[in-house]
Amino acid sequence: MKKLLWLGCFSYLLIGVAHIIGGSILEQLVAHYQLSYKDGGQWIMNQFLGFLVGVLFTPALSARFGKRATVLFAIGMLTISEAAYSLLLPWGFMLSFAPLAGLGFGMTEAIVGAMIIEYTKDGKATAMSKLETFFGIGALIIPLAAAYLIQKNIWQLSFPILAAMSAVMFILWLTTSFGEVDHHLSEKAKDKEPSAPAQRGNTALGATTLKPTRKIPFGYDASSLPFLAFAVLFFLFYVGTEMSFSNYLPAILLGHTGVSEVAAASSLSVFWGAVVVGRIFAGVLAERLGYTRFLFIMTAGAAIVFGFMTVFNSYALMLVFIALTGLFFAGLFGIALVYANGLLPGHTERTTSLCVAFGGMGGAIFPRITGWFMDQYTISATLIYLAILVVGLFVLMLVLMMIGKKHTHTISNSQISA
Repeated sequence: MKKLLWLGCFSYLLIGVAHIIGGSILEQLVAHYQLSYKDGGQWIMNQFLGFLVGVLFTPALSARFGKRATVLFAIGMLTISEAAYSLLLPWGFMLSFAPLAGLGFGMTEAIVGAMIIEYTKDGKATAMSKLETFFGIGALIIPLAAAYLIQKNIWQLSFPILAAMSAVMFILWLTTSFGEVDHHLSEKAKDKEPSAPAQRGNTALGATTLKPTRKIPFGYDASSLPFLAFAVLFFLFYVGTEMSFSNYLPAILLGHTGVSEVAAASSLSVFWGAVVVGRIFAGVLAERLGYTRFLFIMTAGAAIVFGFMTVFNSYALMLVFIALTGLFFAGLFGIALVYANGLLPGHTERTTSLCVAFGGMGGAIFPRITGWFMDQYTISATLIYLAILVVGLFVLMLVLMMIGKKHTHTISNSQISA
């Protein structure tokens, strides 16, 4: 299991790099092809579309071909697309390969996350936090690496470096043995034994079968629908808010505090550095506090910090608030994913894929809205808008906790009722 976790961590580092690399060299890419930023945005959007398709189809591919085969397919697509990018082909071809790149890192994120949650027996939150930590490390180091390559005027090497990293990961997934887990990674849905009917009552007194429950699309019980709906909505808001804040952070600081461009750009390192540090401890903290209490504290803390951001415009204080935001945001994605899967048992791959897909959707939609907001209104108004989003995230968590408590009670009653 340790091998699987470590390979999962390095896979998340890879997709952290793949997520951020486009934005890191977008200006150079646009200049090379003599395009507008709108055209560059289309390239990133095409990657997102592939990402969305990849995470949504992950459960179906996994059920048909097995988890290991699905990972190999995903990383293979990422390798091929990054190798194609390395050739700097005509722009039409770059746009055509973009969905394959998005499909590759989106599907990898979904299937690897689902495997770690499913096969980790104890400390699921800690294991998931390790994955997210490595994702953050990838997101942290690639802007620094890209800046070095840009300074040396060899930014084009970004793509072949990522292609080589992806190829190495493909070989590791192909050749590494995970012991007793190997069988499960190769198992297909048709190979699985049908599970015994659920029982109710005391078996010594004569067990009776649970009445069939009404199903909704994707195979969930109807009673799970409210919790599932608010869970995916939480991921939509969280990723959308995080991406909006991180993408526009330098511009917000420039307008809000009047600092230099270099100082504003360095704030991203403060944010992602705090995220990485926070994720190192998030899993252990969540296991001790409990998932709901941890998520409540983190979303409440983020809402309070964003409220302070709207009031103060000191650069030093803003750096403190940015670091605190990174710490509060650090464990939300991973711990919320473990929490959602815990209350929707038996659907790990499907739940993970849906949450990641809606998160990706938020990551595409909300930054566009935020950009429009910045064009139409002041920076101070934009900060208030972001603060409202974070408060909304906190409210969503409260609702999710209440529904989750009721859903847990329903599950417990269904197991003991006659």
